[in-house]
Amino acid sequence: MATQRVMIWVREGLWEAAVDAALAAAGPGAVFTLLHVIPTEVEGAVRAGFGGLFGRHRPIPADLHELLTEADKELLDAAEARLGATTERRTAEGRIEREVVKAADGADLLVVSRDGDRAHLGPHSIGPATRFVIDHAPCPVLLVWPGDVPSVQTIPPPPH
Repeated sequence: MATQRVMIWVREGLWEAAVDAALAAAGPGAVFTLLHVIPTEVEGAVRAGFGGLFGRHRPIPADLHELLTEADKELLDAAEARLGATTERRTAEGRIEREVVKAADGADLLVVSRDGDRAHLGPHSIGPATRFVIDHAPCPVLLVWPGDVPSVQTIPPPPH
């Protein structure tokens, strides 16, 4: 039997549920890959916001990319410690949803946490990037709730 390759999409505020679900779902001897994506839009937004707040002629922090990289490392360190298993760590930069789909190529399972409305069941519990990943993933996807699962009474009413 081949070794199961499990990719875990690690995101701020959502990674714990994904790691726990991966551990529960993976077979013995599974190989885990932790993936975090640094969105290229963040750096542009920060630079634009900084310029807007402080004026065009103020210097923009030169170490912004270093700060994003350090935050990425800390996030992956925490996820690896919770996983408690040998992992491969991958960091990608670009459009989040496309980088996740690209990285999942060759995985046997992709574990993803919901990132939308956590108070209600339904389609709004999944954000646009996650929806894209679910629709385009080149492998099975395990979609998990971060935190408590809402009651079935929160299902939206049927259309009129």
